[in-house]
Amino acid sequence: MKRLRTLLGIGLGLAVVAGAGWYISQNGTTSTPAARQGRFAAGAATPVGTAAAAKGEIPVIVRALGTVTPLNTVNVKTQITGQLIKVEFKEGQMVKQGDLLAVVDPRPYDVALQQAIGTMQKDEALLKNAQTDLERYKKLVAQDSIARQQYDTQISLVRQYEAALVVDQAQVDSAKLNVTYTKILAPLTGRIGLRFVDQGNYVTMADATSICIIIQVQPISVIFTIPEDALPQVRQRLKAGATLEVRVLDRAQKTELAVGKLDTHDNVIDTTTGMVKLRATFDNKDETLFPNQFVNVRMLVDTVKDATVVPVAAIQRGQPGTYVYLVKADDTVAIKVVTLGVTDGEKVQITSGLEVGDEVVIDGTDRLRDGAKIRRPGANPRATSGPPVAAAPPAAASSAGPVAPANAAEPQPQQRRRPGNGTGNGNGGGAGRPAQTNQ
Repeated sequence: MKRLRTLLGIGLGLAVVAGAGWYISQNGTTSTPAARQGRFAAGAATPVGTAAAAKGEIPVIVRALGTVTPLNTVNVKTQITGQLIKVEFKEGQMVKQGDLLAVVDPRPYDVALQQAIGTMQKDEALLKNAQTDLERYKKLVAQDSIARQQYDTQISLVRQYEAALVVDQAQVDSAKLNVTYTKILAPLTGRIGLRFVDQGNYVTMADATSICIIIQVQPISVIFTIPEDALPQVRQRLKAGATLEVRVLDRAQKTELAVGKLDTHDNVIDTTTGMVKLRATFDNKDETLFPNQFVNVRMLVDTVKDATVVPVAAIQRGQPGTYVYLVKADDTVAIKVVTLGVTDGEKVQITSGLEVGDEVVIDGTDRLRDGAKIRRPGANPRATSGPPVAAAPPAAASSAGPVAPANAAEPQPQQRRRPGNGTGNGNGGGAGRPAQTNQ
């Protein structure tokens, strides 16, 4: 008996599985026509975005990475030896050329200057006395009162004192120069950095540490590199006397920092990278550019005028080469091989393959093939969604209930059944059965 119940259970389970499979297969069959009405049904038009080729201008822009570099950087050091007795600058301030920065103890050099002046005055007196004797000897020689040799010796003595005065004058000038060097002046106009030597320290010319560093920030330059293939066009424009505009942006490429011009380029190409260095200069009046700052460079080399341009999104690359999907009059597309020119990142020049006014696909190209049907933006989807599905013929009325609509996909208006006294209520009940609403 137990075995019989087991067999009955297995049989019932198989019957349930078979019934479920039949239901699923019937449901899938009935829903297939409705599913074919979808967006990607066979023969359906593919919705795409389009744009027309137009005449326009495309700027030829070279993009590069650059570093803000001062035109002049000076390490301020002493030119004499002595104690630093004054520091007259504040760290980070702007200084002008000739401003007093620091003072070295001048007393030893004042003494040396006075000594040099005294030596020169002594030699001047000796020279004057020798010149007076020379005049006297000259008259005596003319009278043949002294030997000619004595006269010649006096001439040589005068010349020795004259040479001594030249040396004395040089020593005086050197002493004056040392006194001048006791005042350390700003060699250029710029921004001063941090102080490396404090007041009271003994400084010498051999010190490796500078007192401070001054950097020229107005104007300032940006050093950047471009590929060697872009150099001939840049040089050609410079030889023609053109001024190439250079714009610099911040690291995120969101904020434009300054606008300047190309100054010059290096005289060699880096053989390891194939790049060449260029320098652009900027007024930097508002000091938005800071030394050693990393920037993005945009250099306008030229502007291509009257070019046939299309959006970059229209360009495809594959087995045919570089091509676009050309929209035809019958709302189909054809693969059109094109030749590209310059680009600015958003638009690209078409040198051959398209004419002005030709319409190309810019969105939805991944679902297209040669000859595919398309639907332009704003078009009625029903007009291009494929052949309509024929409605089923109406069924004869019967006592089994209301007739089902021909197109099950379309919503039907609600119908409310009235209570009846026969089988016409569709529920198989008899008289007096409560009314039901069929949603």
